[in-house]
Amino acid sequence: EVQLVESGGGLVQAGGSLRLSCAAVGFTFDDYAIGWFRQGPGKEREGVSCIIINDGTTTYSDSVEGRFTISSDHAKNTVYLQMNNLQPEDTAVYYCTADPLGLCADFGSWGQGTQVTVIA
Repeated sequence: EVQLVESGGGLVQAGGSLRLSCAAVGFTFDDYAIGWFRQGPGKEREGVSCIIINDGTTTYSDSVEGRFTISSDHAKNTVYLQMNNLQPEDTAVYYCTADPLGLCADFGSWGQGTQVTVIA
């Protein structure tokens, strides 16, 4: 069974940083793509970033480009989202998700989410 477990959310002041983790449990993610999405209060869910594990290709939304960095640790079967210069508009529940085709396109399993709150 594919399971994803997010952690690392919290409360931070504007300009601060957080690192989110997405641990893949029950499967080896080498052939997958792992994506991060977020849903802010009263907003639709939006894609934030994605990484194709086997070649390291990364993508970012315009709203986080240059501030967020996605990476993977094969030994720990974990994907990270380093978030710098956080702003109040980054406040959201952040979810990680897995694409078994490795394309950052066809996401299936989702984690439970981790709350990120940025105060001005």
